[in-house]
Parts: sequence; structure tokens; C-alpha cells
Amino acid sequence: MEACGNAARCIGLLLIEKEGHRKASIETQAGLLRCTSADNNQITVDMGTPRLDWEDIPLAKKQDVLNLDIEVGPLKNPVAVNMGNPHAVFLVSDCSSVDLKQFGPILETDSTFPEKANISIAEIIDAENIRLRVWERGVGITLACGTAACATLVAANLRGAIGREAKMRLDGGTLQVCWQKDGRVMMTGPATMSFSGSLEWQSM
Repeated sequence: MEACGNAARCIGLLLIEKEGHRKASIETQAGLLRCTSADNNQITVDMGTPRLDWEDIPLAKKQDVLNLDIEVGPLKNPVAVNMGNPHAVFLVSDCSSVDLKQFGPILETDSTFPEKANISIAEIIDAENIRLRVWERGVGITLACGTAACATLVAANLRGAIGREAKMRLDGGTLQVCWQKDGRVMMTGPATMSFSGSLEWQSM
């Protein structure tokens, strides 16, 4: 995994609290992620600009990233977006009716995606809300995925289904995502300390 939005919020919170600043930067394989503290234990992460060229997703061959030639069961024609890792976003009328456990592993390993892909099933609730379920590559169904939330907003906007900002309602909670006019995607969500501990490092 090149980047993880949820992990960035958590690490950002730790760095901000430790250093006593409102901002922190995290270096990832996908680039530098900048975090800023917001109200009510919320952390905003600058997730960077989405990559939309077929080679950057990456796809196995050149095709229209807004309408991939993929169809499995009721799911077809996803949008491909790279938000630090590859995503395929399917816009559906009823998110809960999709058997993600059945179709997720098939789509993740589709030959279209040489590095596999995260699979998002998104339902446009209204002009400000999207219901989202995610199958993460190599993991399975997860309660939330920050990069998937960002990729889904971008995909839905490019399809003309929603504006540039929305609440992404996942099983694990809600994220606010905004695709700014400068092209950068900002993700805001909660981060709380659940436990702390220490490790003793011993060289072999």
C-alpha cells in the first residue's frame, strides 16, 4: 500500500499532539501528506491530486478511465482513480444490495489491474452525501478507507453525479471530502487515541 488516508489522520494526530503544532507532514510512498488539526478532534489531510491517466492507475492497457470495460454481476463500467493507490469506483442505485463479499475479490484481481485494485461501491444519496462500501485489495471488506472516499468523490464528480464536496458515509463513520479547484483533495475526519504502549527493540 502506497498511502492510507485513515492512517495519515491517526499519525497526524499523534505528531500534532507531540509537537504542539497544528500541522504535521507524513512521508509516504505516494508522496508527502500534510495534516492539519481541525475542531472536535478532526484532522484534515491533503491527499494530493488524483491521477487519472490509464498508465498511472495503472491499467493493463489503454482505455477510458471514466468507463472501464468491466462487468461482473450487477456491477459495470467503473471509474478508475489513483489516490496513492489504485481504485475502481462503481456508482450504483442501492449500495446495500450489492454482494461485495462475492464480487470484491473477483474485481480486485481483474486482469485490467496489474497491481490489483481497491473496489468501491457508491450510492449518491443526495447533493451532499454519498454512501460508500469498500473492498480493499489484499484485505477484504473494511469499515472505512480514506483513499477510497477521496477516489469516490472524484469519480462521482467526473461522472457529473455530485459536486466537488460531500460527506462520505462509510460503515465505520463519516468523512468530509473536498476536491478543491486547485486539484488537491482534502479529507477531514476524526482521530482518537484508543491505546498506547511501547516496544523494546532488540537486534539479532
